[in-house]
Parts: sequence; structure tokens; C-alpha cells
Amino acid sequence: MFKLTAAAALIASATFGAASVQAQDKISGGVVKIGVLTDMSGAYSGNVGPGSVLATKLAIEDFGGKVLGKPIEMVTADHLNKADVGASRAREWLDRDGVDVVTELGNSAVALAVMNIAADKKKMTLVTGAGASRITGEDCKPGNVMWVYDTYALAKVGTLPLVQAGAKKWYFVTADYAFGHSLEGDGMRFVKEGGGSVAGSSRYPFPGNDFSSFLISAQNSGADAVAFASAGADLQNEIKQANEFGLGKKQKLVAMLMSITDVHGVGLQAAQGMNFAETFYWDMDDETRKFAQRFQKELGKMPTALQAGQYSAVLNYLRAVEKSKSDQVDDVMATLREMPIQDAFARNAKLRPDGKLIHDMYLVSVKSPQESKGPWDYYKIVKTVPGDQAFNPLSESKCPLVASK
Repeated sequence: MFKLTAAAALIASATFGAASVQAQDKISGGVVKIGVLTDMSGAYSGNVGPGSVLATKLAIEDFGGKVLGKPIEMVTADHLNKADVGASRAREWLDRDGVDVVTELGNSAVALAVMNIAADKKKMTLVTGAGASRITGEDCKPGNVMWVYDTYALAKVGTLPLVQAGAKKWYFVTADYAFGHSLEGDGMRFVKEGGGSVAGSSRYPFPGNDFSSFLISAQNSGADAVAFASAGADLQNEIKQANEFGLGKKQKLVAMLMSITDVHGVGLQAAQGMNFAETFYWDMDDETRKFAQRFQKELGKMPTALQAGQYSAVLNYLRAVEKSKSDQVDDVMATLREMPIQDAFARNAKLRPDGKLIHDMYLVSVKSPQESKGPWDYYKIVKTVPGDQAFNPLSESKCPLVASK
């Protein structure tokens, strides 16, 4: 009888041990490793870059550096705004370094390349810095999330009100790569849907420095509005040069994507009165101010929407890992879709089947120097646009994950 009991105990012990190992295996390698692949030195570095690395660090700090008793590690790299460089680094991280999720990806061409690699390896991508609509459209992946915005929402929220206010004829100056093309295409769509027309467009090699020939074409087009389908340092230089050419006197200058860092770089004198779509503003309420002040204390400036979105995305990724007791992509994605998402960045948010986070957006107007009460007091929130009105309806999605259902 004793022998049978001992044998049974041995089997039970072995079974329990196997179960424990299996449970531990839900956190691959005994560590949750986050790879922040961003633009650390190029045209978009002010909007993402070191600030997105800091935002990730703050989210990890909120968890005390551990989740489910396992350490959280961060690795970072500069993709140099080159898809091949980003793809190579992502492949190294996923194959050799045990990275569980690659995030930020603040360049649409880089994001699309890395998404393909991660999908092949059954790993997750968390896009916070890229905006091409095809990321959750025709190129969507089961393990990809797009957290902050896409060009559809930017164009709809930022363009339609201006067309309706009387800017009927438009000209586009566009960065010649995936994001610029997507922003231009969505912008033209909403100009036309609002009853306006497109006088023409110019595409410049990204990144750019001298925009004079493109601005002269815009000036000569007779357009009511000149839209810049670009971002970051390029956008700042375009606005400065456009003002030097006097475009702002007779034509409305429109940023299809602008950040608080861009306004800071251009200055209120040049940027005042510009309207555009935003997804975050540091001075909205106590919760946004609390996060922004933590960020400013370490970096000396207020966070952009992309940096606030990076904090939110990583924070909720870790919450999903904790709740699902796993860092496996299917488990995390299922939990993200089920759990409530509400924080300093994401308001009334829900993750859709195509991987797009739907949340409130804002139409903002840049204050005049006289209206601003101090450093970084740059925006007036003109309108809050609920996510289901800002983003494309799921019924219009080109994502095969949705179309096949």
C-alpha cells in the first residue's frame, strides 16, 4: 500500500512540476522584453525618439519593473527611417534576443516591414508612431495593434471642418513615402466629400530641406488651402519657408499632422490659428497633467501625442500580460480586446478586430502669442470627436481578418 501511495505521490509531483513549468512557459524566457524601434536622430525624432523611449520607461516603472513576478526589460534602436535597417534590427531582436513585442515604429515603411517579420515569427507589434491606413487595412496582421491614429482619422477630423468653413480648393505638398501617400490620399478624399476640389499636389523626396519649388507650385495653384502631408522637422521647415514666401497671407496653411513639438519649433507667431487633428494634449485635465509633468521632469518638455500614446500602449500591453498571465501574442491580443482601456491618453477606447484602437480625437487650434499664458500653453480644443466618428467604420475595413468574417 505504501509503495502505491509513494508511486502516486511521485506521479502527482511530476505532474505538478510539469504544470508549473508549463505555467512558467507562458512568460517566454522568464522575462517580458519590449523592443522600442524608433527614430532617434532623424526628421521624426522630436515627435517620437528619446521621448518614446522615456514613455516606455515610465510605463515599466508603473509596474515596478516586474509583471507576474518576472522582470520587464527594454531594448532600443534607431531605425534611421529606413525599412531595411528596421527590418534587420527587428529580426535580430526576435530571433536572437527574445524580444516579445516590437513597438513605436515611427515610420510607416518601417512599421509595415517589421509587421511582416513579427507575424512570420508569431510575435507582436505595437505601432504607436506610424499612421498609414493600410497598417490596419489591407496589410493588417493578427498580432498587430495600431494605437494612436491613422491617416483616415487625421484627414477626416482635420480637413472636413475647414472645407465646410469655406476652404474649397486645395493643394497638397506631400512626403514621398507610404505615410505621406496615405495622408494625401485620405486628405483628398475628405476634401472632395466635403464639396471641395483638389488643384494639384507635389511630392518631395523624404526627408527634405528645401521646399521652395513645391511651395511656388502651391502658391501659383490658386488654392484656398495648402496642405502639408508630412510631419516632424519637414513640417516645421515647410511652415517656416511658406511664411517666408508669404503663402499664409492669401492661402490657409494646413498641417495634416502636427504635434506640440512642431508648434514649439515653429513658434506661436508662425503657427497661430492653424487647425489640425490631435489625439492628446497635456493640459486637458488632471490625469493628462500628471503624466505630462512626470515626462517633463525627465526630458524638459511636454510629451507629444505619439509619446503619450507610447506610454498608454506599453502600459496596457503590460496590463494584458498580467491579466492573461501570458506574453504569447494570441493571449495578449484576446485580452486587449476584452479589457477596458482608459488612461491619460486613451479615452473611451476599444480595440477592434482589425487591430485599430478606437478612441476620442480632438480638433485643436493653435493659440496666438497673446492668448498663451506660459510655456507649452499652445492649444485650444475646438471639438472632441468620438472615436466611432473619427475612424473609418469597420464595415469599410480592407483588413482580411475582418473581411473573412
